[in-house]
Amino acid sequence: MKEWITPYIIHYKGRISLNILFSFLGIGSAAMLLFISGYLISKSALQPENIMLVYVPIVAVRAFSITQAVFPYLDKLVGHNVVLRILSFYRNKLYDIIEPQALVLKSRFQTGDILGVVAEDIEKLQDFYIRTLFPAVTSIVVYTVILIVFGVFDWTFMLLMMALLGIIVFLIPFFSYIIMKKRHVAIKQKRASLYQHMTDALFGQLDWLLSGRKNDLYHHVDQDNTELINQENNIHRWHHIRDAMLRLLSGIIIVSTMIWADVQANDGTISATVIAAFVLMMISVTDALMPASNAIEEIPTYAESIRRMNKLSTQKLYLRNSKSTEVMTSHPTIYLKNVNFRYKDNDTQVINNLNLTINPGEKMALLGRSGAGKSTLLKLISGVLFPQSGHVQLDSNDMNANYISRVVSILNQDPHLFNTTIANNIRVGRPNATEAEVIDVLRRAQIMDMIDTLPKGIHTQMEEMGKRFSGGERHRIAFARILIQNTPIIILDEPTTGLDPLTERELILTMLRASQDKTVILITHHLAGAELMDEIIFLEQGKIKLSGSHSELIESSTYYRKLYEMDTGIVQG
Repeated sequence: MKEWITPYIIHYKGRISLNILFSFLGIGSAAMLLFISGYLISKSALQPENIMLVYVPIVAVRAFSITQAVFPYLDKLVGHNVVLRILSFYRNKLYDIIEPQALVLKSRFQTGDILGVVAEDIEKLQDFYIRTLFPAVTSIVVYTVILIVFGVFDWTFMLLMMALLGIIVFLIPFFSYIIMKKRHVAIKQKRASLYQHMTDALFGQLDWLLSGRKNDLYHHVDQDNTELINQENNIHRWHHIRDAMLRLLSGIIIVSTMIWADVQANDGTISATVIAAFVLMMISVTDALMPASNAIEEIPTYAESIRRMNKLSTQKLYLRNSKSTEVMTSHPTIYLKNVNFRYKDNDTQVINNLNLTINPGEKMALLGRSGAGKSTLLKLISGVLFPQSGHVQLDSNDMNANYISRVVSILNQDPHLFNTTIANNIRVGRPNATEAEVIDVLRRAQIMDMIDTLPKGIHTQMEEMGKRFSGGERHRIAFARILIQNTPIIILDEPTTGLDPLTERELILTMLRASQDKTVILITHHLAGAELMDEIIFLEQGKIKLSGSHSELIESSTYYRKLYEMDTGIVQG
C-alpha cells in the first residue's frame, strides 16, 4: 500500500481534491434540483397571483439542470486524467521491476503469473481510485454536509439521520467487505489459475495433442471456469440482497423525512411548500451514498493485486546497483574473485569459492552437467545476479545489470524474433543503425546471401517468432543483432540447441570468426568447435573441475579426451 498507493495520492492530492469537489458539486446540484423542483411544484399548486413569485425557483431549476450535468462531466474528466497519469507511473514502475530480471524471470515465475500481473493486476489498481477512493470520500463529505443541514433545523432528527445514513455509508459497506473478502480473493486467484492454464495451452499445445491429454486440459480449464462463474454468481446474489436492503433503508429514510417535514411544517418551523422539497432531495442523497458499499468491498482485490506485484518487486533483492567509478578500458578483463552464490531458500552452494580471469579477446567454452552452475555463472558474469560473497568485476568495477547491452551482449538458446522485418529485428540491438550497418552484420553472420534471394531483402517480414526461417537461419539473424550492439563481451548461452551437428559447427565457426576482437564466453553441452577456443572450463558442483586449452586437455585429461571422441566422433591418437 505504501509503495503503490500512498505516494501517488500525495503527489496528485490537488487533482484528487478537485475531483472530489466536482463530484460533491454534481451530487449537490442534483439534490438542489429536486429540492427546488419540489418547492416549485408545491408553490405553483397554491396558484400564486404573480409569476414573479416563482421566477427565481424557475431560473434555479434551469441552472441546477445544467450544473448537474456539467459537474459530473468535470468529475469524470479530472478523475480519469488522474487515474491515467497514475496508471502510466504504475506501468513504468512495473517495467522497471521486471526489466532487470529479464534473464531470470522464467525461472522465478510462471508465464501465466506474469501475464496476470501485466494484464489484470496493474489495470485493477485504477479501479481503486475510480470505484473506491473517490466514491468513498465523496460519500463521507455528502454524509457530513446533509447532517449539518438537518442539524440547523432539528438536532434530534439529525441524530436519527446520522444513524440511518450511517448504516448506508458505514455499516452495510463494512458487512459487504467482511462477507465478500474471501470471495473476491478467490475470484482473483481463480483468474490467475486460468491465465496459467491459458499459457500452458498456448506453449504446450503440441505436447497436449501428442500425449492425447487435451481433454485433461479442457477439464481443468472448464473446472476453473465453472468455479469462477459460481463465485461471481455468489457475489451477484449478495449484491441483489444488499441492494434490496439499501432500497428498503432508503425508503425508510424518505418516509422519515416526510414525517419530520410534516411535523416541522405543523409547528411552523418550515413552510409546507418545502415538505416535498426535502423528500425529493433525500431521494437524490440516498442514491448518491449507495456506491459506498461497492467502494469498500473490493479492497481485498486491490490488496491481492498489490501482493502479487510486491512479489515481483521483492525478487529484486538478488540485484545490486553499482557504486563503482566506471573507470574501464574499451576491452575490459573479467575477474571472478572467491565468488559464492546460492539461491534463496536453497542451502546448496551453486557457485563455490570460484576464481577465474577472462582476458580481453579470449574465447572461452564453459561446460558441465545440468545443474553444475553454468547458467548461474552466466548470470553472475552478466550482472543479473550478485554473489553472496566475493566479486565479479569488469576491470575494477563490480558487475551489475546496468552493463547489459553497453558492455555485455547475450545470445540465449532460444532468442526471440519479432513479427516485423529482418532489419527491424536487427535494430532491436541498436535502433539508430543504418541500412548499411544492418547489411554488414548480416553478412558477418553469413546470412546475407540467403536474404539477398528474397524479393524484399532485409525488409522481408519474419512472421511470428521468426517462423518463416529455419532454426539455423533464426540463430544467425539473432547473432547479427548481437553484433550490431558492438559490445566488447559476448556471452553465447547454448546458442546451437536444437540444431544438427553440421549446422551447429558451422554456426559456432561463424560466431567466432565474426567476433575475433571480442571476448566470447560460450556455454554449451557439446565440444563442437572446442579446438577453436582459447580455454575450456568444466564446472562441477560450482567449482572448476578442468581447465585449459583443447590441446592441453587432450594431452593431460583422459576424461576430456573420451568426451571429445564421443561428442565429435574424432578418435585421438
